[in-house]
Amino acid sequence: MKKTDKSQKSALKKTLAYVSRYKLLIIVSIFLAAVTVALTLYVPILVGRAIDMIIGVNQVDLSGIIQILVKTGFIVLLTAVMQWLMNIINNRVTFKVVRDIRNEAFSNLQRLPLSYIDSHVHGDIVSRIIADVDQFADGLLMGFTQFFSGVVTIIGTLGFMLSIDWKITLVVVILTPISLFIAKGIATATYSYFKIQSQIRGDQTALIDELIGNQKTVKVFSHEHQSLEDFDEINERLTAASVKAVFFSSLTNPSTRFVNSLIYAAVTLFGAISIIKWDLITVGELTCFLSYANQYTKPFNEISGVVTELQNALACASRVFELIEAEPQIPDSENAVTLKNADGRVTLKNVDFSYTKDTKLIENFNLDVIHGKRVAIVGPTGCGKTTLINLLMRFYDVDSGSISVDCIDIRNTTRSSLRSNYGMVLQETWIKSGTVRENIAFGKPDATDEEIEAAAHATHADRFIKRLPEGLDTFISDDNSMLSQGQKQLLCITRVMLNLPPMLILDEATSSIDTRTELIIQSSFAKMMMGRTSFIVAHRLSTVREADIILVMKDGNVVEQGDHSELLKKGGFYSKLYNSQFTA
Repeated sequence: MKKTDKSQKSALKKTLAYVSRYKLLIIVSIFLAAVTVALTLYVPILVGRAIDMIIGVNQVDLSGIIQILVKTGFIVLLTAVMQWLMNIINNRVTFKVVRDIRNEAFSNLQRLPLSYIDSHVHGDIVSRIIADVDQFADGLLMGFTQFFSGVVTIIGTLGFMLSIDWKITLVVVILTPISLFIAKGIATATYSYFKIQSQIRGDQTALIDELIGNQKTVKVFSHEHQSLEDFDEINERLTAASVKAVFFSSLTNPSTRFVNSLIYAAVTLFGAISIIKWDLITVGELTCFLSYANQYTKPFNEISGVVTELQNALACASRVFELIEAEPQIPDSENAVTLKNADGRVTLKNVDFSYTKDTKLIENFNLDVIHGKRVAIVGPTGCGKTTLINLLMRFYDVDSGSISVDCIDIRNTTRSSLRSNYGMVLQETWIKSGTVRENIAFGKPDATDEEIEAAAHATHADRFIKRLPEGLDTFISDDNSMLSQGQKQLLCITRVMLNLPPMLILDEATSSIDTRTELIIQSSFAKMMMGRTSFIVAHRLSTVREADIILVMKDGNVVEQGDHSELLKKGGFYSKLYNSQFTA
């Protein structure tokens, strides 16, 4: 429970830091709350005077009562306007804070190392930025709307009650803290349940994201029933956590209302005795006092409800803050070199790397590639081919050893300049939501139409682009079925063709393209790779026969090295891999 309290206080402190950016709006909101409460509390005084006018004389003073009613109506109208303005300001502050938190969460997401993204479920990350922030906004908005006016109401009614009778006021003040202790106890228990609820909600979002993204695979293997069972299991856990959270939070309001009803009854009894026995106050003043007593205790009910919502909000906020405060990737060094038009010499010296300390992958890896050479990297699944590409692009840093470009350790260069010197086509295609033109020009936004069309012609992507409803202006996304997987991959290749850098990485770049199209595009690749250092990862060994150097990897090490004919003559591991593709 101590850990929960610490986490809750930490989340509250961070939230207040965001809120404090809008101090002026908060001050205006508090001022409007004070004015609203003052006007609201003045109404019972007018009502009390009207009652005393009716009781205290034989003939009712209609003109005096009408004046009071007109005055009361004007005050009520003015109070409504003030409250409306206060709500507008509270909404503005709330959504500015939510905007800031979302911006910082997404901004930090761009700075996080790939190791963080790879080690966290993507659906859970999405849930933190979307669902958790929405829950946080609801709690914060309720807090602004009711908390300020509630506190001011308590202070204001206390002052007005003291001006009428301090003894009855003392009864109210002594009994009221009971409801606060009850609300505090329930709120402490509620926070942990709301945090569990938000965590399970993240798991649920992750499962839904996973199943929707792979629905074809689910149906192919008739996994629908198991998927439903998996969803039901998470849903049951979410239900259990939600029921507990809602149950405890729902206890707050009736508990505090019960205590406040006792206070109201005590005030009524004590006030009646004061009138009948001691003649200390009038009936109008008692009516006024009872109205104040009710208004005094009402904010405690509202604040207790706000506290419950804030438990949920802070539980969600703590998950978002975890994302915001996640350790970003190691920044570029102060003296980092900016690579411009690299010559293309790449050297790996005594490189060791593993994703986890317990499982070794690449050990003592050495490679020296001179400008313009085509290096093919082949080997069985899991041997470290794609890992090597991740290291070249500095998506991950080596555990030991070094990787250099043009004799400069890439850890001493800026990441952006290093990656701008590579053109990369991956096996996994990615299409942004936008036009075909925007997708091709993703790496070169200022490209002319002529350049885009030339790149599309070079990769033969223009053949299917011309058949699209609006050609280059056709809107596409990664999720729609307008394009086949092969066509998406052609667009990714065209994207690199448009902005030809000095070095290329082709990681299974033609895996989704049919054999006929692949043969056609190989000529384009040949032109693209001419005079450029190129790294080609492929499972189909027929695609790497023209490489200058073939690195044969196994268990993170280069076991053979040479060109295609040399490696076949050796009759070693490469020869077995190559020949196995042509055996029945």
